[in-house]
Amino acid sequence: MNKVGYKVFSKDFLFDFLNYTLLIVIMVVTLYPFLNVLAISLNDSTDTVRGGIHIWPREFTFNNYLEIAKYDNLVTGFTNSVLRTVIGTALGVFAQAMVAFTLSRADFQGRKFVSTFIVLTMYFSGGLIPGYMLIRDLGLMNSFWVYVLPGLISAFNIIIIRSFMDGIPYSLQESAKMDGANDFTIFYRVILPLCKPVLATIALFVAVGQWNSWFDTYLYNSMNEGLTTLQYELMKILDNTTVGGNVDASQMKPNEAQRNHVSPDSIKMAITMVTVIPIMMVYPFVQRFFIQGMTLGAVKQ
Repeated sequence: MNKVGYKVFSKDFLFDFLNYTLLIVIMVVTLYPFLNVLAISLNDSTDTVRGGIHIWPREFTFNNYLEIAKYDNLVTGFTNSVLRTVIGTALGVFAQAMVAFTLSRADFQGRKFVSTFIVLTMYFSGGLIPGYMLIRDLGLMNSFWVYVLPGLISAFNIIIIRSFMDGIPYSLQESAKMDGANDFTIFYRVILPLCKPVLATIALFVAVGQWNSWFDTYLYNSMNEGLTTLQYELMKILDNTTVGGNVDASQMKPNEAQRNHVSPDSIKMAITMVTVIPIMMVYPFVQRFFIQGMTLGAVKQ
């Protein structure tokens, strides 16, 4: 190997070495918190108090998850959380896409005014009390639709979708019109298929928000156990976990008075895993579209 070839090889080897080293460091930094939470959730609760658990449980057990399962309303909460996530995401993405399509139309005369009005809602809000009064006056209290209707429209998501649609040649819509297609047909058959990347990205944002939400249950449906959500029930478990390492027995089923003592850390980590795993199961299916959607606007022609 001559000197020129040796220098090129050395530079390439050094670059690859530094690149792989950096990626390994990033991977470790990213995975360690998750593995640590998983290890503590699978570790014996009494042993957890000692500390020193990193990425592998010292005394493996499923008791922490079984402890959570002893609470009432978890099945109902899980069902409602799944329903609100599926229905809220589907209706929300569809509604936001329709508004974004209208704002992306070059022949829409009020485009600039409506866009400005929507953006202003990102900076100014009526506040919690007016929002509560509005929900009450609309008759959405103690209703499942309080999980869906208030979140149908998001100004931020509309702007993202509209920006993507602006990159679609308007000549496609004109061609469809010449073939006799109306506006809804253009939206459904031409625009939506081309917007899969950005719609998948927005759907992931909306789904995560719906799945993790519990405060609306606390405000509007806390008196109706049939409309509780998983996140709200898990929040109550955390709230009832005392500093001494016990869980309030009044929240347990009567025939399960005999219980294992658990530490607050064990419960917290187990609850964290319960809330994270469903989203992790969905993410791989939308990752391809998610990456394309996040590169929106990266290349201009």
